[in-house]
Amino acid sequence: MTETFTRRGFLAASAALAASTALPRVALGQTAPLALSATTRVIDIGGRAATVYGLVNGSGGQGIILDPGQRFRVDLTNALDVETIIHWHGQIPPNEQDGVPDLPKPLLKRGEVRSFDFAPEAGTHWMHSHVPTQEMGLLAAPLIVRTPEDVAADRQEVVMFLHDFSFRPADEVLAEITGGMAGHDMSAMAGDAAMAGMDMSGGMSGMNMSGMNMSGGMAGMDMGAMEMDLNDFDFDAYLANDRTLADPEVVTVESGGRIRLRVINAAAATSFWIDAGAAPARLVAVDGHPVEPVSGSRFGLAMAQRLDLEIDLPGDGAFPILALREGARERTGLILATRGAKVQKVAETGDEETRAFDTDLAQEVLLKGGRSTALEPLARRPVDRSHMIMLGGAMQPYLWTIDGQTWATHKPIIAKSGERVELTFHNMSMMGHPMHLHGHVFQVVNVNGRPIDGAVRDTVYVPPMAMVTVALDAGEAARWMLHCHHMPHLSTGMMTEFAVSA
Repeated sequence: MTETFTRRGFLAASAALAASTALPRVALGQTAPLALSATTRVIDIGGRAATVYGLVNGSGGQGIILDPGQRFRVDLTNALDVETIIHWHGQIPPNEQDGVPDLPKPLLKRGEVRSFDFAPEAGTHWMHSHVPTQEMGLLAAPLIVRTPEDVAADRQEVVMFLHDFSFRPADEVLAEITGGMAGHDMSAMAGDAAMAGMDMSGGMSGMNMSGMNMSGGMAGMDMGAMEMDLNDFDFDAYLANDRTLADPEVVTVESGGRIRLRVINAAAATSFWIDAGAAPARLVAVDGHPVEPVSGSRFGLAMAQRLDLEIDLPGDGAFPILALREGARERTGLILATRGAKVQKVAETGDEETRAFDTDLAQEVLLKGGRSTALEPLARRPVDRSHMIMLGGAMQPYLWTIDGQTWATHKPIIAKSGERVELTFHNMSMMGHPMHLHGHVFQVVNVNGRPIDGAVRDTVYVPPMAMVTVALDAGEAARWMLHCHHMPHLSTGMMTEFAVSA
């Protein structure tokens, strides 16, 4: 799953294309659609063979990379023995090509081929099944759309694709996490779930709001006494490009070279901190969109989010780039190594637990929308419509809601095409929620009551007892999914729709 470019072209291109984890560079002037198959494959995890899903391209590797100006023209074949459908996360295709079961297209039957053709959004994106158990079974892959700046830049490009993995079947894992609630019709319970007293307009009826302050906490409440729920399952392994630190991928790099590291969190239920260690980095993009560079050595990302790091290597040597599981000691990663460098083993667990991811949204506040590419932060204009969206739920029973409802009884969040819309996510639960909107990008404009000129994203993390507001221009008149990208939460119905009318 790693695509490595030399500073003057591809580094060992023929070898990279032959490798099962290499992303192929698609030739300019492509006329025929690209081939992509949803299939099974076998990977080695700690010396144990595991059969997993995959999205295999025409060269036998995982995923797709497109050159500047190239259309997303893909023929997707379902080579699985189950029905499936693929969502192009971060892209804005016509609604009928978005990849959500029965909205509007049905799942692909076994052996079925479906064609896609649209102008892609540049940046670091990915693609995955929109069936939770299939995504948990690794039916996902990178989708990289390069810019003219990428082609001209004097740097290597490396992709780090993250997963959490269990040897057990995904449906068993999901049943254990959710207590058997996943996929059930929750309509009978929705009105009672943690959000009692809430009306479906996003307001609160009969609930005493006097104790609430706009910092996202509750006045007079001891937040220290409220325990966050970080990780509700211990997976067997945490993977970077299908490998653990017991046998990590070692990427050959040039001494003193510059790297653009594209990190994609494809995990089902794990947030990570990316630690560049001895190779200080600059965060230059999130969710495929540029930000004003932020220097540092550790940056975090929730499920479905992406970040691009620009790293200037200090010289010869081996440089581990680690992904640290939040609230735990487990870690994964890859190694950047110059030719001949000694690569030392890195333990799969750290000495201490990594702190929770961005509970105070300090990282999000640092991010400012970049202006170095065609897609700039939204133009300033009056807001035509605002929605307050309440996120709720609890571990017992394991049930997660939007505006007090699950998908079975959801009420659409409405807008008209062309309207400037603000969505405020207010998390009243003790778990964080990475909220993803299909068919749109948005700009983060307010964090816990503090206005910011924030990053352009498609997935925003809302920590416990916090509020985040995003602004967007409503697009194609259609039904677009809005959901939590924590797969066990999604499976219990934490999804609604952003219904855009003409």
